[in-house]
Amino acid sequence: MKRLMFSVFTCILLLGSIVYAQSEADEIRAVEHERLRALVDADTVTAELLHADNFQLITPLGGTLSKSDYLGMIASGDVDYLFWEPGDMDVRVYGDAAVIRYQAEIKIKVTWAPDAPEGKFWHTDLYENQGGQWKVVWSQATQIK
Repeated sequence: MKRLMFSVFTCILLLGSIVYAQSEADEIRAVEHERLRALVDADTVTAELLHADNFQLITPLGGTLSKSDYLGMIASGDVDYLFWEPGDMDVRVYGDAAVIRYQAEIKIKVTWAPDAPEGKFWHTDLYENQGGQWKVVWSQATQIK
């Protein structure tokens, strides 16, 4: 009987941790969708809340942008996402850190690069839970040719 109770208790704990991890993954997906919506809408107030202060973007051309540079370019219209449609998002949660990866279709205008790449891209983002809020810390985009 003790063995049976232990087995049932173990199964409940495992199931609970799976459900918890899944709900965290769903929360991160929702934050990423909200972040993309903010970037397309040039809603820098929302985007500011979803990007960590030490955020860094690695662009498809290999350049790097800080949070202030990136959001500043969006606010000024120098970077204008016309649309950003993500596909299925894979998420792996590691405590207070998580990695999200997905393909997306992007159309963008960049004032200093009229031939900026558009089309399909792989995106990999690192999120951290900072004070109970998931924020993107690193983001990298790679064009799919």
